[in-house]
Amino acid sequence: MFVATAFAASEEPAQGDTHATTEAGHGGTEAGFPPFETSTFPSQILWLAITFGLFYLFLKRVALPRLAGIIEVRRDRIAQDLDQAARLKQESDEAIAAYEQALAEARQKANEIGQKARDGAKAEADEARRGVEAELDEKLAAAETRIAEIKASAMSDVGTIAEETAGAIVQALGGGSVTKADAGAAVKASR
Repeated sequence: MFVATAFAASEEPAQGDTHATTEAGHGGTEAGFPPFETSTFPSQILWLAITFGLFYLFLKRVALPRLAGIIEVRRDRIAQDLDQAARLKQESDEAIAAYEQALAEARQKANEIGQKARDGAKAEADEARRGVEAELDEKLAAAETRIAEIKASAMSDVGTIAEETAGAIVQALGGGSVTKADAGAAVKASR
């Protein structure tokens, strides 16, 4: 360990001795800054070369291989991450395509189900309409038959009413009486 002459002195130096021990001991001549002294240049250059060589060897054998290893590991990790990202992108693209296909199939199936439902409803409605039309046709035929019966009944009553009316008119105008047979013959002749 390096010990300065100031520290090598006794533990409690005298007041005046303090300045004497810290002054340069080269015979009173003041020396310049050591790195700038030309007499020490060769030894400084030698130690610079040795230090630079050792630092170069340290960098070449220890630091740079570690850095190269770290860079290689990072390069491999980045390549793996890129490969994984590409694989995941491909899987997501395939999943999207499968989803789109399933969605298209579901839409097509829904359209088919809707078309079947519309066709079924239309067939049921047509069947119900035919049933109602048949029922209405039966009712219409029954109504027409009834109207024909009422008309025939009314027409037969018209003849009787006409005979009675003709007899009443002849009696009121002529003052005589007309038999039903004569009035019925006159009504039938007028038709």
